[in-house]
Amino acid sequence: MSRRTDRSRHTDRSRRTDQLHLNAFLKPPGEYLAAWRHPDTVADAGVNIREVLSFARTAEQAAFDAVFLADLVGVPFASEDVLSRVSVVNDSFEPTTLLAALAARTSRIGLIATASTSYNEPYQVARTFASIDHISGGRAGWNVVTSLNDGEAQNFGLDAHLDHATRYDRAEKFYDTVTGLWDSSDIAPPPQGHPVIVQAGASEAGKNLASRIADVIFSGIRDLAKAQEFYAEIKERTAAHGRDPDHLKVLPALSVITAPTEAEARDKLARLTELLPPQVALADLSYWLGGFDLSPYPLDGPLPELPVSNQSHTAQQQIYEDARRDNLTIRDLVRRVADDDRTITGTPQQIADHIEEWFHGRAADGFNVVFPYLPGTLDDFAELVIPELRRRGLFRTHYTGSTLREHLGLPGPSVAPGHVPAPYKEEMS
Repeated sequence: MSRRTDRSRHTDRSRRTDQLHLNAFLKPPGEYLAAWRHPDTVADAGVNIREVLSFARTAEQAAFDAVFLADLVGVPFASEDVLSRVSVVNDSFEPTTLLAALAARTSRIGLIATASTSYNEPYQVARTFASIDHISGGRAGWNVVTSLNDGEAQNFGLDAHLDHATRYDRAEKFYDTVTGLWDSSDIAPPPQGHPVIVQAGASEAGKNLASRIADVIFSGIRDLAKAQEFYAEIKERTAAHGRDPDHLKVLPALSVITAPTEAEARDKLARLTELLPPQVALADLSYWLGGFDLSPYPLDGPLPELPVSNQSHTAQQQIYEDARRDNLTIRDLVRRVADDDRTITGTPQQIADHIEEWFHGRAADGFNVVFPYLPGTLDDFAELVIPELRRRGLFRTHYTGSTLREHLGLPGPSVAPGHVPAPYKEEMS
């Protein structure tokens, strides 16, 4: 199985009796930066409602818990040459608008979208997600983010992105105001009580926020032992807030390319990765290091010490750890981006082995499934991996509830009688 190592089956004696949760991360035409160039994708899928609706319906037919639409409110790269060679963000719908459209054309699958606490206002977010919850019959979820880059800040009249501490302080107050509005605002309470709350921060502040407010936490951890440590830690933090740890679902990212044979799967990966221009791979590496320009440094030299990122502390730290552990040059790191080493490639049985190992090994309650190119990798997962998971008794055969909270096995929120939010007066500067 490729990523590229074989994995032995987990043999934990205390096998779980619950079933795993699967979220479909939709980023048309695919998560891979060169996905739009793949011959089996539609290059403008990000703004093609027929294509996006088709993806959502495929996920619903497979009984995924939800589809998830990520978002940035500013382009992630500065170079016009790079921007001309990618479709991610530059060519995509505003996600909450898209959720409303999908709500009208689907019936059971959950609908999650990102909305930034740094570049929105609480009343707007509260009303939007309450409306989507009503339109969908209780299937809405809000991914709470603090945003990532200076381009987002500049679109909202700021010179630079808010610092990390300020963003998370604002997010705490923002969330409290939104949930207060859901309990007392000028729209009827949402069908779920509160839409499902999703969070993805892995920094100290992010973990504190998630353990206090989230129903679902996304993570990008790829190492099993580290994922188990994170899982245990986040459950302990949740309990410390007086919450039931089972009511926070941990869903690591799982990028998959699968086929009936391992050779076929590897061939699919090779045909995809050869499409990525080297300057895009270098720009992507630079972005996750905080937007720092790596072009002055020799490609065959080590990664230089760079200032701590104000974008994604965790991603930057992970890259540094990988580079130090494996003695990687900048060229090596760029090649890892181009080779898409984040994607697990193998047969349906191998993919299911990985999922089962992490699930029973208490590293995950399920997965945020990432699709390198669409619709191909989504279709393959639905047609090949889902049946194998069902054969092993790991995943539902059909929906048994109608709301996203029911799919996730979550209770409604606890609301204090007469809860009225305090006025929100946080300034952005």
